[in-house]
Amino acid sequence: MAAWLLFAVVALAPLPYGSNEPGIIAFWCVVLGVCLVFAPVRSLSAGQLALVGLAGIVVAAYALVLHEQLAEHPWLSAATPNPIWQEAAKALGVPLPPSVSIARNQPWFELGRPLVCMLALACGFLVGTDRERARQLLKVIAWSGAAYAAYGILAHLFDPTHLLWREKEYYLASVTGTFVNRNTAGAYFGSAAVIWSLFLWERVRLETPPGPIEWRKLPSRLFAAMPRKIVINFAMLFLCLAAMFMTGSRAAVVLSLLALIVAFMAFFRRDLPRRSGFVTALAGAGATGLIVLQLMGAGVNARFGLEGAADGGRLETYKSTLRMIADHPWFGTGQGTFAYAYPAYRSANVPMYGVWDIAHNTLLEIAADMGVPIAALVVIAWVVIFAVLIHGARIRRRDLIIPVAALSIGMLAALHSLVDFTLQMPGYSIVALALIGAGLAQSFSTRRQQNDEIDEAAAVDQARHATVSRASEAERATPAEALAP
Repeated sequence: MAAWLLFAVVALAPLPYGSNEPGIIAFWCVVLGVCLVFAPVRSLSAGQLALVGLAGIVVAAYALVLHEQLAEHPWLSAATPNPIWQEAAKALGVPLPPSVSIARNQPWFELGRPLVCMLALACGFLVGTDRERARQLLKVIAWSGAAYAAYGILAHLFDPTHLLWREKEYYLASVTGTFVNRNTAGAYFGSAAVIWSLFLWERVRLETPPGPIEWRKLPSRLFAAMPRKIVINFAMLFLCLAAMFMTGSRAAVVLSLLALIVAFMAFFRRDLPRRSGFVTALAGAGATGLIVLQLMGAGVNARFGLEGAADGGRLETYKSTLRMIADHPWFGTGQGTFAYAYPAYRSANVPMYGVWDIAHNTLLEIAADMGVPIAALVVIAWVVIFAVLIHGARIRRRDLIIPVAALSIGMLAALHSLVDFTLQMPGYSIVALALIGAGLAQSFSTRRQQNDEIDEAAAVDQARHATVSRASEAERATPAEALAP
């Protein structure tokens, strides 16, 4: 039950305009909460228990800051009321109870976004302790991503003025799928492309004999008799890449290509020659990424030519946000209050048009809203997550694509959130964090002796190779030969 609830949320979260409305966020919190209640709690290893402990520390610290922002009488002396309350009371001539938050009770109203992220991570972790369920989660994300990519392209071709059943107000020249913002859509389609690429690499590896890959002979071997599953995986990869490029998002496209390179290198790490093979493969993957960018990224290249790597308003906003952090370093201005606090710090160099209600840098916004200690704790948690996923990508042989997919997409999401607000959009954050949770669960050996797992995985690989070889021979055979005894 827990697995199917999680699969349903992951598949449907991008549908209602990226799940950015408070009511939709609350609904997903309820569903993921039920999923967490019914999630099986298997025997966890010491490393997995350590991750649970770290999550508990983050939640406890977050709850403490939330209390200090909402309480009329905070526990800690560092939680001083925001001066705006005293100024407002003086101007109105009536006493106003002070608050650390610049907007009273706003931290409560904004609680849904971090809560849904934590629930998705926890559900992905518990459900993902079962390797079959973790692999099914990858398939759900891949196929739903391909479906949304197909819808986005068709809608852009036949009715670019509407987004689902509403009139489309922004990004009329870009594919956004079911998302309102093209940057979030670009990161989502790029994440789906990463998973399809790993399915493709896995199938290619199964089509090759055991042992080192003969890279020069690989193209001729595959093109001589292309298996049907490789064709399907490549077609879905191309579909997601096309939708990603058609979003026109500069950061999402570049970081998605980087994630594809990381996924390729991590998956084929053991198959590359020891000495110069890694450098050569990295250079080849980078060159392939640049060629794909030139061939498919006309809109992205045009934006680079017209606007450069970053617009000046965003850089000035970062500087203004740093001034906000300097004035409220311990407990911030209140969760979800950036839009209220930013106008007092808005730089004169920022263009007058537009409303900056988001910092376009999730880490800076966390520091401004919740304080530097929480932001530092979030950074530590992400460092631990990446360390565990790298460990999983190194030790796993069976189902290697699970930690590799989580590592690549986690890197994409984290880096993109430093220049945009991808992880603040539940339609994407639910998908990414559920996958990262499953990747964390599958980054530890499930046996006491790692050698036993490697030996078993090698036997499974040999059996798969034999099965795939027989299937490939059957596909290449004529009907009469296939029916012969």
